[in-house]
Amino acid sequence: MSAPVIGVTANLKRDEKGRFRHEVKNTYLAAIVRAGGIPLIMPAIPAQRAGLLALVDGVLMTGGDDIDTRPFGIELHPEAVIMEPDRQESEFALLKALESHRAMPTLGICLGMQLMGMHGGCALIQHLHDHYENGDRHRFDNVHDVKSELGSGPVASWHHQALKDEGSFEAIGWSDDGLLEAIRDASREFYVGVQWHPERTKDTALGHGIFVSFVEAARHHKVRKGLVHQGAR
Repeated sequence: MSAPVIGVTANLKRDEKGRFRHEVKNTYLAAIVRAGGIPLIMPAIPAQRAGLLALVDGVLMTGGDDIDTRPFGIELHPEAVIMEPDRQESEFALLKALESHRAMPTLGICLGMQLMGMHGGCALIQHLHDHYENGDRHRFDNVHDVKSELGSGPVASWHHQALKDEGSFEAIGWSDDGLLEAIRDASREFYVGVQWHPERTKDTALGHGIFVSFVEAARHHKVRKGLVHQGAR
């Protein structure tokens, strides 16, 4: 059985001439390869996201700029730096499509966790500095400790927004200052969000180990899909 294919959501940015570029940081791709997976970049084209699920064995939702809360009827915070509208539409189109692919292993990192959370009914803290005296300890790849069911130890973070509550999810991790750091949908085989950046975290369990668990879940999903296809012949 070949390695599992992991769909990696692309960010959407404008170049110096205002033209859109789909991009993914190599740290995500390298972490997948190191864990035994094959990364496949999923462009931020809303109408294509659902169809791309047929090509992959797992989905990684990457980090990026802030969620535009206005479509949810929530006033936008003045400190928010929102992502391009097509990327946001693409991400929520993907999350909607994943509702019909509940066996698809999915890992959300940083913004990815926040997107999963808002889609699942979680409330969003739009600016940590409004709630935490030292919000910058969660930015600029600063290292702080978390305790979680995925492991406990130091992690690297870069965010100023976070989930306020777990909504319909199971809360499985918190920072040492009480911030929600990890969620899981227990009704799915692997549907996990982490607020830190495991691709830049040195702790084995909370860094490389997260990708190993995710890619292994994708491998099992690939095997099951193969068995189903064989049985249908």
